Amino acid sequence: MKLGDFRRREFIGLEVEVLDSTSDQFLGIRGKVVDETRNMLIVEQDGAEKKVPKDVCSFKFMERGHAHVVSGKDIRFRPEDRIKKVR
Repeated sequence: MKLGDFRRREFIGLEVEVLDSTSDQFLGIRGKVVDETRNMLIVEQDGAEKKVPKDVCSFKFMERGHAHVVSGKDIRFRPEDRIKKVR
């Protein structure tokens, strides 16, 4: 799957890890995406939900054994609008 195609898909249910962030409090968060808004990914980590802002982080998503690294700025859209806006 090409990166552009991956960025258009649904992220809820995927495993994710925060690789880089302008704020240290988000580094190392990893778990399953349980919800998404325009500006946030909500990640379940050890039974707790963590809200991670998209625009200050980069993420590694795991899907069927493949890793996809994505800048949060590239996916900062409402999930239902992302298919139209991501190129």
